[in-house]
Amino acid sequence: MLCKEQGITVVGICLIYDLCVVNKVKSPTVYMNLLTGSGPSHVGSKALHLAAVSCGRTRSIFPRTAVLTMSTLALLGARMYVMGSQLPVFTRFDNPASASSFPSRHLTYNYLAVLNAWLLTFPSSLCCDWTMGTVALVESMSDPRNLATLLFFFLAFRFVWAAFFQGDPVIIMAFSWMVLPFLPASNLFFPVGFVVAERVLYIPSMGFCIMVAYGWSKLAGYTKPSWTKAVHLGFLLLFVFHGLKTYTRNFDWESEQAIFSAGLRVNQRNAKLFNNVGHALESQAQYTEALEYFLQAVKVQDDDIGAHINVGRTYNNLGRFKEAEEAYLKAKSLLPRAKPGESYQARIAPNHLNVFLNLANLIARNETRLGEADALYRQAISMRADYTQAYINRGDILIKMNRTKEAQEVYEKALFYDRNNPDIYYNLGVVLLEQGKPSQALAYLERALELEPDHQASLLNSAIVLQEMAANDKGHQDNAESDSSQSEVNVEVTQWRRREATKRLKHLLQLDPINERALFNLGMLAMDNGDMPSAEHYFKGSVLLKPNFRSALFNLALLLSDTGRPLEAVPFLKQLVHHHQDHIKGLILLGDIYINSMKDLEAAEGCYIRILELDPMNVQGQHNLCVVYVERGDLSAAEKCLQQAHRLAPHEDYIVRHLNIVQTRIAKLIAAQQKKQQQKKIDKKDQHL
Repeated sequence: MLCKEQGITVVGICLIYDLCVVNKVKSPTVYMNLLTGSGPSHVGSKALHLAAVSCGRTRSIFPRTAVLTMSTLALLGARMYVMGSQLPVFTRFDNPASASSFPSRHLTYNYLAVLNAWLLTFPSSLCCDWTMGTVALVESMSDPRNLATLLFFFLAFRFVWAAFFQGDPVIIMAFSWMVLPFLPASNLFFPVGFVVAERVLYIPSMGFCIMVAYGWSKLAGYTKPSWTKAVHLGFLLLFVFHGLKTYTRNFDWESEQAIFSAGLRVNQRNAKLFNNVGHALESQAQYTEALEYFLQAVKVQDDDIGAHINVGRTYNNLGRFKEAEEAYLKAKSLLPRAKPGESYQARIAPNHLNVFLNLANLIARNETRLGEADALYRQAISMRADYTQAYINRGDILIKMNRTKEAQEVYEKALFYDRNNPDIYYNLGVVLLEQGKPSQALAYLERALELEPDHQASLLNSAIVLQEMAANDKGHQDNAESDSSQSEVNVEVTQWRRREATKRLKHLLQLDPINERALFNLGMLAMDNGDMPSAEHYFKGSVLLKPNFRSALFNLALLLSDTGRPLEAVPFLKQLVHHHQDHIKGLILLGDIYINSMKDLEAAEGCYIRILELDPMNVQGQHNLCVVYVERGDLSAAEKCLQQAHRLAPHEDYIVRHLNIVQTRIAKLIAAQQKKQQQKKIDKKDQHL
């Protein structure tokens, strides 16, 4: 029963076994007398004796029956509790007959019993999925399949007669094994979510095997000695053929693709089989091949919402976004319309609501259509109030729209329906970080890690928050008195935060060794701790994983430059400005190295000119360009350059000081030139004299 609900039916088999086999209560006359209370005037002394014996045995099974009954009720109650005290939601694609009217529904239900009996008797055309259009509906009394139904029920009633009125315990037990476990799947009590399911024949097959073996033993006992060998040979052939069928069938179960492809060889009217082959190919990233099967599923069952969703998702994976949106819109148009007083949840399969999420995620790629995506998420939530994934996705959209307060409310609403979802706590933490509330954000991130210690996003972001808090602590400590007790406490807190951040980042690397952000932040923590070799190791590892990692490239170059290895920093700076041509700090550092270490004034000038093209108001770039002119000896250009820098930053003393120095040098040069010219004039007069 823990696997499939029909397992509970074996309790009924236990009761029949107790009554008919253990207690040997099998006379129909006794049954009638026990029911009607007839006296000795109607039966003989032997029958009366049997009745008395049967009554005594019947009383003895009452305690066992009571225990089995109470246990059954308890198990059923537990099962209903697990299911939320409601039956699963099925669509008409799962069981088309359940959505049909009289007489089609009843004729089809009866025929399905025939089909199951045929699969037991002759398991040749086996299929892993019999839903949707696999079995055509029996829509009229003139359908020839009704003859098979009549023949089946005639044989079934014949078995009942033989079992209970001949009192053969073997037939009774075999028939009980075949019938009772099948009843929950027969649509007799409630519609089930399938047309035919071979798995529900597992327990009935035990009774069928008993019936076949018992019948063959009877046949062998009644035949002439000359026919005994033929009977045994027939049994051997039956065993061999079914064994071969089992062996060949095993190859169909080697993979998902193999089993669903085998189903298509039996029936090509089932869109779910095409969809499942497509899913198997999709899991192998064979999107083009998967698309062919999804399109075939749509062709077979045009109103299958799931098939259109699959088509849209595959188009999306192939980068064909326009076709993907069209497929999602088609799936959305097939959803049933709301009716006053009816619940969406009872009428729409939960997985079909994914069309809203998929379509909204696709639309959200375009930032000008974020409002449309938000409307789709709200529509999904209106259809199912506890659809937590829609809340989560809508919150992400609201964050992109800078509506963080609304996003917080949405996540808190999702938390109302699912208090044990670490993703919701993580998203609340992100919202509070956007609002500049790191302490509150950290509390939510910690809660996410309590629920899921390996939640990677929470590990990373909580480590970053702790790292930033430690950096802020360091700034406050620098401004505080070093000998105060409060300062000592703050130092301990700062060190703990750094250790905890390092611990979480290393744990994240164990889960995801190629997480470049974890490596980068470990490098930053190592720098804060003064461990430059470790910082260099982490930065290089981060850059190796992500060659265009902006922050890692710059900090690595800065570390190399500050530790006296500026020439080693040059390749990383060139890599940085190659991927990020607008990185002004990188250009400034590269220009400084060109001037001070490589004496390449032309390359340095190119860096600073590029900075001023990006930001004409950049004072540092302007000043450093002036330094290039000074180093080149072009004092006139340097003076004009510094005058421009002074206009950009009139209150910067170092620019005024450098301008004065340049002007002084220019004045000295002018004075020297004038003196030289005067000396030339004097020399020329002396020559004339």
